[in-house]
Amino acid sequence: MTSPLANPSPLGFAGFGTTLMTLSLSVMGVRGVENEGMFIANLLLLGGLGLVISAQWEMVRGNTFPYTVLSAFGFYYAGYGIMLLPPLGIIDSYGGRTSEYYNAFGLYLGVWSGLNLVFFIASLRTNVANVIVYGALELCYVLNAVSKFTMADGNLPLARILTKVAGAFGAISALSGFYLLLQGLCKQISPFTVPLGEIRHFQGKVATEEPPGPGGASVDGFPVGQQAQKTDYEDGL
Repeated sequence: MTSPLANPSPLGFAGFGTTLMTLSLSVMGVRGVENEGMFIANLLLLGGLGLVISAQWEMVRGNTFPYTVLSAFGFYYAGYGIMLLPPLGIIDSYGGRTSEYYNAFGLYLGVWSGLNLVFFIASLRTNVANVIVYGALELCYVLNAVSKFTMADGNLPLARILTKVAGAFGAISALSGFYLLLQGLCKQISPFTVPLGEIRHFQGKVATEEPPGPGGASVDGFPVGQQAQKTDYEDGL
């Protein structure tokens, strides 16, 4: 039986890709833009609220992986947007962009690279598009964190290079997110399908003692007690 609920993943991909792309372009200094104040609304609404809303519907559909990822990045984007709000004075609390500020920022990004590494490992059983999203994002996080530590040490030329390379990997991750958005939309409204490059080697049977519900219960998008089939879990976030 077909689920009466719409697939919430495309909205999640839209928020993820759009927000990450704007931040990546800013990090690379495209058109001389480095101030991220213009992107606060996107961080708080589409990137933050949009991802969290999508995540709740993934939870209703029983998809643990996309629920966890969408929730995490939704709160990450919202939190990052809040940090940029001038009235909060977060940067001023460090006395400006001091060494302590850059070290704290580097630790912040470093911890998030650890969480994203978990997502990357989990994505290895989904599809190539997903692997690119989390793989490129992992490099973005790591290089960005290192650039902040390098900035704190006073090596500005190297820090700028690392920052631009990190932004490039962020853009690659965002583009892969847009590709997954296209696949999610075309899956229902177009006469053709967009290939994701399913990694079937990692897919197998999921056995539990729970009986299938209407239409087959699912664990992470795979039907319980049945051969793993193509589901929204494979679509990504």
